[in-house]
Amino acid sequence: MRYVLVNKPFEVLTQFTDENGRATLKDFVPVPGVYPVGRLDYDSEGLVLLTDDKGLQHRLSEPRYKVPKTYLAQVEGIPTEEALAQLRRGVDIKTSYTAPAEAELLAGPPAYLWERSKPIRYRAAIPTSWLKITISQGMNRQVRKMTAAVGFPTLRLVRTQIAHLPVDGLAPGQWRELTEAEAAKLRSAYSATKMPGERTVAPKSAAGTTKADSAAKPTGAGRPAGPKSASSASPGSRPAAGKGGRSFDSDKPKGRSGAKPSTGGAGRTAGGGGRSGGGRSSGR
Repeated sequence: MRYVLVNKPFEVLTQFTDENGRATLKDFVPVPGVYPVGRLDYDSEGLVLLTDDKGLQHRLSEPRYKVPKTYLAQVEGIPTEEALAQLRRGVDIKTSYTAPAEAELLAGPPAYLWERSKPIRYRAAIPTSWLKITISQGMNRQVRKMTAAVGFPTLRLVRTQIAHLPVDGLAPGQWRELTEAEAAKLRSAYSATKMPGERTVAPKSAAGTTKADSAAKPTGAGRPAGPKSASSASPGSRPAAGKGGRSFDSDKPKGRSGAKPSTGGAGRTAGGGGRSGGGRSSGR
């Protein structure tokens, strides 16, 4: 299995092909057979994880597995304590309500942060500030919608961490493979995670049954004796009751039974003329 981290530059698609000729990950990562874990918007920057581990890719992409992702957001204005409290509680973004997030107002951008290839829109009368936000949902353009909902639109968005994996040391467009320790920690944290409602499938034995089945079902020699079913009765024997629980009267003369024969598609029973082949009704 391969696990690759790449620092996606601004205005690069989180995919490997584009019919419109825009820049994609293929222009930066020459590793075949790996696919993005989730997405990062065209106008956002930062960390993307690529892998050929399909099971882990699914779990890390699914919002219900609550994989934390950390972002730096340069916003318009200076958020108030009330705005930060709203982000931490959860925000109504019209289409849904976000889960509680971690939100912190920074004194400025971190020292490691690079310059964007295209500067943000500059307004002399409106200051900007930096937020550090950690979420675990990953809804479409979630951070941008959250900051806008509390009155501070995002001007620049950089993903700096996925789970325990930071972007530190990767310049825009650079990539690296995870160390074995990093990959093992990722697999340990999420590959074995079982969410509520998921079924655990026991391994099958050579006979095709699961170990749980083998333990629950007694063998033929150990099964308790019980009444024979109709299918195991001796030839010529009759069931104790007919349809609807009506018992057969053994004192009645042979011939037609007291119950009326049911009709088939042609209005007759299988034996013809309302009689079965043995001169008795079918018991229906």
